[in-house]
Amino acid sequence: MSMDANPKTLFLVEDNLGDIRLIQEALKRTESNCRVVVARDGMEAIAYLCQCKSQSPQVYPDLILLDLNLPKKDGREVLADIKGDPALMHIPVVVLTTSRNEEDILHSYDLHVNCFISKSRNLAQLFSIVEGIKDFWLETAALPCVAPQT
Repeated sequence: MSMDANPKTLFLVEDNLGDIRLIQEALKRTESNCRVVVARDGMEAIAYLCQCKSQSPQVYPDLILLDLNLPKKDGREVLADIKGDPALMHIPVVVLTTSRNEEDILHSYDLHVNCFISKSRNLAQLFSIVEGIKDFWLETAALPCVAPQT
């Protein structure tokens, strides 16, 4: 478990309620000291990030887990918005999606995603994936202290 006194914030952008619950359960099992904020569609995700921009840098999420297939605003559009915004572009984004489409993978990396992972339908594998994401991105990797651009 992270010895960081301040909990990390993981921003989960996912429309499938079952996947949201499984990811939250996987994080609980890792005894992680992380706060999970959930958006169920792309418009809600952008609204949350705009709200973060209007506040202090301490409220920015430390990591964004992004599904590609979202209602209202597609995950690809959300990714393009994040990576195209100087105030948000340094927040790591991990695409976690059911897609295994080579075009989705290539396009996500063209948009500067930090990592692309296909979800497993096997519960044990999904838990392992989420634990690996949490261990690497929230405990091992040095993350930037994101500050809004003036």
